[in-house]
Amino acid sequence: MRFFLITVCCILIFNCEDKQSEKKSPTQIIDSTQVKKESDIEKTDTISEEKKEGFLLTKDNAMEFFLQYEKENKENKVRIVTDFGNIDILLFNETKFHRANFIYLTKKGYFDNTQFYRVIENYIIQGGSTDERDVMRKRRFIGKYLLPTDTKRGFRHDRGVISMPSSDIDNPYKLASPYEFFITLRDVYQLDGDYTIFGKVIAGLDVADKIANVDTDDADWPLKNVYIKRVELLN
Repeated sequence: MRFFLITVCCILIFNCEDKQSEKKSPTQIIDSTQVKKESDIEKTDTISEEKKEGFLLTKDNAMEFFLQYEKENKENKVRIVTDFGNIDILLFNETKFHRANFIYLTKKGYFDNTQFYRVIENYIIQGGSTDERDVMRKRRFIGKYLLPTDTKRGFRHDRGVISMPSSDIDNPYKLASPYEFFITLRDVYQLDGDYTIFGKVIAGLDVADKIANVDTDDADWPLKNVYIKRVELLN
C-alpha cells in the first residue's frame, strides 16, 4: 500500500512538472508559428499577384505575342504628359512590333511616373526608366525581353523622331530595350541602322526642347527629376 501511494505521488509530481513546462513554452511556439504563417502569406500574396498579372513576356514568347497583339490593337497615337507640357507621338505601322510594344506598355500603365533620365541639349531626350523601385517592380510583372532592330523601313533619325535604344546588356546585335525610348532634337543620321525609329512627334516638339535644356550632372541626368506623369492613348 505504501509503495502504491509513493508511486501515485510520483506520477502526480511528474504531471505537474509537465504542465508547468507546457506553460513556459507556448509563447515561443506561437511566435515561430506566426513567423511561418507570415512567410507563407507573403509567398501566397506573391503567387496570387503573379497569377493576377497573367503570363510574363520572355525572349521566347515576346515576338509571337506582339505579332498577334498588333493585329488586335491598332492604336497608333499616344500623348506623353509631363510638367513641361504634352508631347504627341504618331507610331509607325511599318514597325509593327515596336508600335505594339509601346501600345502594350501604355495600356499596362508602365510609363506612368517614369522619367526622362538622359537629356542633351539640341541632341536627344531619353525616357522610360528611373531609379525608383516601383517602376522596377512593374518590369518584373511585365517580363524580361528584347526586341529586334527594324531599321530598313526608310526612316531616318530626323529631328523629332522617336527611336528605341539598344539594351545595356551584352548585346552585339543591338537588340532594343523595350521599356525605353529617345526623341531626337536634331538630325542625327549617324544613328541610322543601329536603332529602330518607330514614330515621330506630331505636336509638342517645343516641350521636348524645354526638357533638353534643364540642368544636368556629368552623366546627363537632370539635376531635378523630369517625370513622365503618364502616357495615354489618343485614339
